[in-house]
Amino acid sequence: MHYTATYPSPLGVMTLASDGDRLTGLWFNGQKHFGLTLDADHEPRHSLHVFDLTRRWLDSYFSGQMPDFTPPINLLTTPFGTAVCNMLCSIPFGETTTYGAIARRIARDRGLAHFSAQAVAGAVARNPISIIIPCHRVVGSDGSLTGYAGGLDRKMKLLEIERNTLKGLKGQLYCTIA
Repeated sequence: MHYTATYPSPLGVMTLASDGDRLTGLWFNGQKHFGLTLDADHEPRHSLHVFDLTRRWLDSYFSGQMPDFTPPINLLTTPFGTAVCNMLCSIPFGETTTYGAIARRIARDRGLAHFSAQAVAGAVARNPISIIIPCHRVVGSDGSLTGYAGGLDRKMKLLEIERNTLKGLKGQLYCTIA
């Protein structure tokens, strides 16, 4: 059974999903790949401890404060998707990286000469936990804002929040996946 709730973010309503104990999804309503971890058997439930924690995390983030915890997460994705999400969590606050840089890191970690940046982009696009797992910090090889499932306007605003509102926190990490 999965449970869902909503969060009224400054960038649009978000849906939260949980297995009852851990966060399994966080999406902007209507975004590409919305609800990937939801099956037909889910029920709206406003109050779960993990939803309270997630709302507190999002309240901190959108109010310009650095969240000092990560809600418990259960990634319902492939092993490759989990590896990419872990790499996303290693991108310091207020900084960006490229799909190619992540692909080179995967190639190095796996002892390969090359790895596909397109495969990385596909996994980044399917990140089931928006914002907390910071897929918005991945940009094109020329630094352009490309490929954000929640829309480029939101990606730009999320990066702006991190660069301007929270600029004193640049370089800190805040995402952990158990």
